[in-house]
Amino acid sequence: MKAPPGSTKDSLAHRLRRHALERWPELTDLTVRFRAHFAYVDAVLPDGTTVKLCRLRYAGSASMWGFAIYRASHDDYEDSFLPSGMMGGSPEEALDCAGDLYLGDLDIWLRDTPTN
Repeated sequence: MKAPPGSTKDSLAHRLRRHALERWPELTDLTVRFRAHFAYVDAVLPDGTTVKLCRLRYAGSASMWGFAIYRASHDDYEDSFLPSGMMGGSPEEALDCAGDLYLGDLDIWLRDTPTN
């Protein structure tokens, strides 16, 4: 599969950033990096921490993308199902799925780690 055209890259980044900041207004930013036909989506927390969320796979349509969740336990991405049961969907649906997992309770990222 070819990489998405520049206009699709720009549109995707804008759509996801707008959606993320509406859904999680406490985020500082949402970044989208591209490599070949993949888009890597990361959230930036108020303290500057970057949280990897997911990878989207371009399949020729700006409205339908394959979905892979970031697995922090393995520091990799694994193709995954969205709540709809599909392995692909809208970029916003993918962001909601990953964001609910990693950003559902931002306090866990922002509070001090307890020491024993």
